[in-house]
Amino acid sequence: MKKFARTALLLLFDFAALYLSFLLAIWLRFEYIEAKHYQVLHSFYPEFAVASLAIFWWMGLYNRSLRFASIVDLIAVFNSVVLLTFSKLAILYFFGAQSCSRTVILNDWLLNFSFVAASRMSVRVMLDMFEAEPLRTVFFGYVKNKGKRVLIYGAGRAGESVVREIRRNEFLPFRIVGIVDDDPAKKGKIIHGVSVLGGREILNQSVISKKVEEIIIAIPSAPGNVLREIVRLCQSSKVRFKTLPGLQGIIEGKLFSLQLKDIAIEDLLRRAPAKIDLAEIDVYVKDKRVLVSGAGGSIGSEICRQIMAFKPSKLFLLGHGENSIFNIYNELFPKRGNTEIIPIIADVQDRQKIISIFKNRKPQIVFHAAAHKHVPLMESNPTEAVKNNVFGSKNLIEAAHDFGCERFVMISTDKAVNPTSVMGATKRVAEMILKYYAKRSSTRFAAVRFGNVLGSRGSVIPLFKEQIERGGPITVTDKNMVRYFMTIPEASKLVIQAGAYGTSGEVFVLDMGEQVKIVDLASDLIRLSGLELGKDIEIVFTGLRPGEKLYEELLTAAEGVSTTKNKKIFVAPPEDVDEKLFPEVLQKLEKTASAEDEQAVLSYLWKIVPKFIEPVRLNEK
Repeated sequence: MKKFARTALLLLFDFAALYLSFLLAIWLRFEYIEAKHYQVLHSFYPEFAVASLAIFWWMGLYNRSLRFASIVDLIAVFNSVVLLTFSKLAILYFFGAQSCSRTVILNDWLLNFSFVAASRMSVRVMLDMFEAEPLRTVFFGYVKNKGKRVLIYGAGRAGESVVREIRRNEFLPFRIVGIVDDDPAKKGKIIHGVSVLGGREILNQSVISKKVEEIIIAIPSAPGNVLREIVRLCQSSKVRFKTLPGLQGIIEGKLFSLQLKDIAIEDLLRRAPAKIDLAEIDVYVKDKRVLVSGAGGSIGSEICRQIMAFKPSKLFLLGHGENSIFNIYNELFPKRGNTEIIPIIADVQDRQKIISIFKNRKPQIVFHAAAHKHVPLMESNPTEAVKNNVFGSKNLIEAAHDFGCERFVMISTDKAVNPTSVMGATKRVAEMILKYYAKRSSTRFAAVRFGNVLGSRGSVIPLFKEQIERGGPITVTDKNMVRYFMTIPEASKLVIQAGAYGTSGEVFVLDMGEQVKIVDLASDLIRLSGLELGKDIEIVFTGLRPGEKLYEELLTAAEGVSTTKNKKIFVAPPEDVDEKLFPEVLQKLEKTASAEDEQAVLSYLWKIVPKFIEPVRLNEK
C-alpha cells in the first residue's frame, strides 16, 4: 500500500506539473493568459496526460528510489521530458494546432523538466540536509553519528565513494573530519560537505587539530611504493589506519559497500592487476578434462579455483596429501555447476599409478604444480628432490605424451636460472625434459617460470609473522638479499594464460616487477603489527643458507626474451638439449637417486646443468 500511495502522489504531482508548466510557458511568452489559451490547454490536456503517463512509466520514473536519487535519475527525467515534448508537438500538429509558438514549447519543456526533476530530487535533498551535522545539531540538539573521528587519505573517485557511503549510512561508526590529498589543485575543495585540508605535509598536524582517531587510505590504484610511503606517514601519526582493497580486489568484486581492512604486507607490494584474455583461455579449457597435480598446494589450489570459472567438463585434483586435497575438494564442490570434480590421491613418483590415471581418466590438459620447493630442505635431501622434481615431472610429461594430451603446462621457478641450489637444479632439469619431449610430441608443452608468491606455504611472510607473534627476533639471511614477489592469484592467472601460448616447449617468464629487499619487508611487517623496530622486535642477520643466493634471475644471459600478446608474459626460446647424451645421463641420475647416492646425484646434476654451482657442498668436498 505504501508503494501504491507513493506512486499515486507522483502521478498527481506530474499531472499538476504538466498543467502548470504549459500555463506558465504561455505567460512567460505573452505576459498574459487569455481564455483561448485555457481552451487549447483543456482541449489537449487528456492527450498530454496519457502521453505523460505512458512515457514516464516506460522510462521507469515511478520505480526509482527517491531516497537515493542521483544524476542517473536526472538523466532519465531529462530523456522522458524530451520524449514528452516531441509527443506534445505531434499531438498539437495532428489535432489542428500547427501554429503553436515555439517559445511556448521551449518554455514548457524547461518548466516541465524543472518540476519533475524537483519532485524526484527533493526527498533526497531534504534528507541529506537533515542528516548534515550542523542541521542535526540545530533541529535535534545532538550529533546523530558519534562514531570514530576519521580522516580520509585520497580525494579521488574512491575517496568520494567512501565519504558518500559514510555520510548516507547512519549505522557506520565513522565521523569524517577532513580529507587529505597530495594534488594541490584539490586543496580547499569540498566533497559531500567535507573539506580537502591539504597534502601529506599537514597530515600529522590535522590528526592533532581534528582529534583524528583513524585514517582511511582510499587510493586503491596506488602502486606499492607509493602506498609504502603513505603507510609510513600514517604510522608516524600514531593513530590506527585502514585501506580499501587494491584495484585488483575491486575488479574482482571485493568492494561491497564500505569494506575496509587493515593494511597487509601484500598491499605494500601492490602491483598493477594482470590483464587476462578470457576468450583465449575459454577456447582451450571449456568442456575439457583438466588435471592439476599438486592441487592441494598454494599455486595448484588457486589454479583449480581459476579454472572452475571456465567450466571444464572434469577437473581432476591430483595430490599426495589427503588433507589438502580434501580441503580444496570441499571448497570447490559447492561451486561445481556442470563440472565433475574428481579427487585423486597419488604420488607423481609412482610411474605406474600415473600411467593408470592417464589411461583411465584421459585428461586433455595438465597443469603440473607438484614439486618439492623448500631450498634448504632439498639441500639436505638431494635424492628426494631429484625423485620428485625431476622424475615425478618426467612421469607426468611422458604420460601426457603417450596418451595424447592436448596441452601440458609445468610450473617452474626463477631458481632454475644459473641454479645454486639442488631445488633450482632439479627444476632446470625438469624444464629440459619438457623441451626434449616437446620436439617429438603432438602435445603442446610449456613451462612457466616465476619467483616467490606471497602467502604460499613456507614463504617468508608467514615465517616473519610467526616470529613476530613469538616476540622476535625476525631472522633475515642477509641485509642485501632481494627477491621477486607476486600474489598467488596473479601468478595462477598468468600460468593459465600462458597455457594458451605454449606450442613447443617454450619457457614462459612472468613479469615480476622490481625485486624487493627482504629486510624492508621485515621492517614493514613489524610496523604493520603496531610494533617498533629495534625496540619491540629485532632483526637478526643469520647469513646465507646452503643453496641460497642474494638475488634471483628469471632468464639466463643466453636465453634472451620475446614478447607475447600479454605484456606480463614473456617467452624464452627453447634451450638446446643434447639429444644423444641427455637420455643416457638422465637414466644414470635416476639410478643413483634410487640408490640414495647423494654425491653421485650431485655429480650428475652438475653434468646436466653445467652452471649449477653449489659453494657449500663444493667446499665440503
